[in-house]
Amino acid sequence: MTETPNTPETEAAAETADIEIASPEARIAELEAEVAKFKDQALRALAEQENVRRRAQRDREDALKFATSGFAKDLVSVADNLRRAIDSVPDAQASSSDLLKNLVSGVSATERELLASFERNGIKAVNPLDQKFDHNLHQAIFEVENTGKPAGAVVQVLQTGYVLHDRLLRPAMVGVAKGGSEGDPAAGQHQHVDTSV
Repeated sequence: MTETPNTPETEAAAETADIEIASPEARIAELEAEVAKFKDQALRALAEQENVRRRAQRDREDALKFATSGFAKDLVSVADNLRRAIDSVPDAQASSSDLLKNLVSGVSATERELLASFERNGIKAVNPLDQKFDHNLHQAIFEVENTGKPAGAVVQVLQTGYVLHDRLLRPAMVGVAKGGSEGDPAAGQHQHVDTSV
């Protein structure tokens, strides 16, 4: 018997013969593993695609929901000024003069209409009097001692805050009850609270 020389062609033929000699069960197992791998990759790609779709949908909804936040921030100062105008006229003067009475009535109607528009568009006032201080919604300006309220309770609202849906437009500026003894000589005095973080 003559021995065949080892050439690249004969080596390739030998490898092919080895593959053909491998059992069909091993080849089936190998192909099933490959199918499982590709199936897993396809499922992961579909899941990632669904996550991207949901994220894009949520971003679109947020963009629509909060697109007016800049405009809304500008309008809350209008609401503040309407309230200041109403509060600037004492009740005694308003009731004694028809002109002042009509002016206050008109400004009050304008304020009600503006606040109704706020409500229709998801803008809500944050007026936390007698509530616990929440740094997410309130900005403490000063502390008041001996208020009879628990420490951290809002005892005075200097400026109403506003939220657009669930996002803060402007924090409420508040005075907060400070814990302390009733016999403190500085009772009732305001102390400035540093709100810088």
